[in-house]
Amino acid sequence: MRTRDFAGRPVGAVGLGCMGMSWAYTASERDDEASVALIREALDLGVTFLDTAQRYGSGHNETLVGRALEGRRDEAVVATKTGLSLEPPSARDIVRDGRPEFVKGSAEDSLRRLGTDVIDLYYLHRVDPDVPLAESWGAMAELVAEGKVRRLGLSEVSVAQAAEAHAIHPVAAIQSELSLWTRDALGAPGGRAGVIPGDMSGAGGGVGDVVGWCAANGAAFVPYSPLGRGFLTGTVTSAEFEDTDFRAGNPRFQDGALRANLRIVEAVKAVAARHGATPAQVAIAWTLAQGDHVIPIPGTKKRRYLHDNAGAAGLDLTEADLAELDRVPAPVGDRY
Repeated sequence: MRTRDFAGRPVGAVGLGCMGMSWAYTASERDDEASVALIREALDLGVTFLDTAQRYGSGHNETLVGRALEGRRDEAVVATKTGLSLEPPSARDIVRDGRPEFVKGSAEDSLRRLGTDVIDLYYLHRVDPDVPLAESWGAMAELVAEGKVRRLGLSEVSVAQAAEAHAIHPVAAIQSELSLWTRDALGAPGGRAGVIPGDMSGAGGGVGDVVGWCAANGAAFVPYSPLGRGFLTGTVTSAEFEDTDFRAGNPRFQDGALRANLRIVEAVKAVAARHGATPAQVAIAWTLAQGDHVIPIPGTKKRRYLHDNAGAAGLDLTEADLAELDRVPAPVGDRY
């Protein structure tokens, strides 16, 4: 696989989001042994940038990743996260906790679950509006000084928040949602310029060009959900999901919105047909084309999709392709 640079270390251009192996999507398809085997196969394919979080399955996902990396830890760059409670009222709720004592305590828990001495990339999963960012970030910087963490990152932040943190300790990566139907991090989402629906960032509205800020400041930009939670693959054609599936309550997946949003998928399919590629590969390749510092992390529990996603690293979209994809209609329905 082609590689990209993360903090001076080459990693596969396409990473792997491990969340769905433990949480949020299609619980009936979860299989720990199959997921461990899939992560190890990902390493064989050159997919070496692995993403997890303590929030995913209340620690289960970190334990799963740790099992998969037994004897192969040095092959992977492992990212995990702090700043969210492990036990919110429901799977769809986000309860933030950016207190320094929580940030530092959860790092110890993550190290134990991952079975490692050091975390390669430690994200603040969400900024806690009740705790100054400088306090949360300062506690994370102390973990770097203690040798427990190598690099620090932020998730779902504005340019202003990124700059504030960067002045205290270097921001090595920012992870935010980015796909053909979610473009907030570019400063111009489909139809909703600069505004994050539901204010998931805690930024109070406009986020600015976060992707550009990362390029200018030597940070990686890590798109999660580059496949639009599976929608951009063309495999989601109805609004029928298991009750525990996050998409069951997501505005863009409700019946009327879903039917309208199929227009976006048709545009992706048209580009894919010209290249003899899959819609998933086109969607991921579009994120890769946003800059050499961009490392998308599509998630999957299935081998065939792992190979499909990895293949996107070798797909070069033309300027005409990119212009066509940039013109896809705005999505119907908010992000959350």
